Amino acid sequence: EMLRSLVGSEMCKETETTQPAIHVYTANFVETPADLGKDGCAYGKRGAFCLETQNFPDTINHPNFPSPILRANTPYRQETQFHFSLKGEA
Repeated sequence: EMLRSLVGSEMCKETETTQPAIHVYTANFVETPADLGKDGCAYGKRGAFCLETQNFPDTINHPNFPSPILRANTPYRQETQFHFSLKGEA
């Protein structure tokens, strides 16, 4: 499945994944003092976001959703590729 989203106004991101969903994490509760951040950077509320490919939320309670259960000794393989480009480029 191909998902496309616009990040900012000049960058495009395409996501290809074998997972059925993408969870958006927006760092709503992150407050990192500058002395703990990389290169003295303070990370504030909503200062970043993360896109995590995964199963649907609450999938265990919906028999019509793909099963999230992984049995012992069963191979598990998922793949996600992120492709970035500038607006107007292919």
